[in-house]
Amino acid sequence: MSEYETNMEAVPSSGGYSSTKNVTLKDAVEMGEYDPEYLSRFAEWHTLSKTMQWSFIEKALDNAERHLVQQWAVVNNVLDFRLKPELQIALRNIEAKRHKVLDDREKLLLKYSSQ
Repeated sequence: MSEYETNMEAVPSSGGYSSTKNVTLKDAVEMGEYDPEYLSRFAEWHTLSKTMQWSFIEKALDNAERHLVQQWAVVNNVLDFRLKPELQIALRNIEAKRHKVLDDREKLLLKYSSQ
């Protein structure tokens, strides 16, 4: 396993913030944080209906996917891409994260549509 694979695996897939001290619920959603456990750290979250919670989650999922697509494009457009094999690893890691976001979307949709 290369240094790039190790570093990419160490990064949490959905933010991994340890506190919400300076971050608002809207900020977290804009940054693509969609994990209901994390979002529940905000007092405002508990005042929302399940429908409104799902709306925030859905927007965060869209943002997370958009951020990953942008990261993929940046890496893919590096000059002399063919001369930098480590960038292929970065692309695979970004693609894996995007697939996780898509899988999480399905799971969360099922969870919030059944309530």
